[in-house]
Amino acid sequence: MNFMKSGVFDLNKKMKKNQTEHTKAEPTSASETEVVARTHRRRFTVSYKLKILQEADSAGPGEVGEILRREGLYSSHLAKWRQQRREGLLFTKKRGPKPKMDDSSRKELARLERENSRLNRRLKQAEQIIEIQKKISDLLGIPLKEARIEED
Repeated sequence: MNFMKSGVFDLNKKMKKNQTEHTKAEPTSASETEVVARTHRRRFTVSYKLKILQEADSAGPGEVGEILRREGLYSSHLAKWRQQRREGLLFTKKRGPKPKMDDSSRKELARLERENSRLNRRLKQAEQIIEIQKKISDLLGIPLKEARIEED
């Protein structure tokens, strides 16, 4: 009886070992691996946007949805394109680096920056002089008229 128990025990152990060996995931080969193509963001040309907007503007009730389904667009595309058209932003943008300033423009810019800093220094000095004048008139008891200052 001991022999039977130990034999059955050994047999059960071997069966479990075989089952686990067969159920292990086998490594997949490179050919079985699925490669999903990466989706790219759609870009619409200005002429396409204007064409679709013109179609949508001339469409009757229910036809706008048909246009959107046919073209694979969303109503948010139309809303954004209409807003861009209203604001004058629906045009082709020039790509690439910004054009460099020519020599005369650079000199003019430098001159204007120097003049701006000079005028800022004079403004600060004038404000200090006005503050001193206010304090002196306050000490001497001379009333000042309130001046209206127009600011931009």
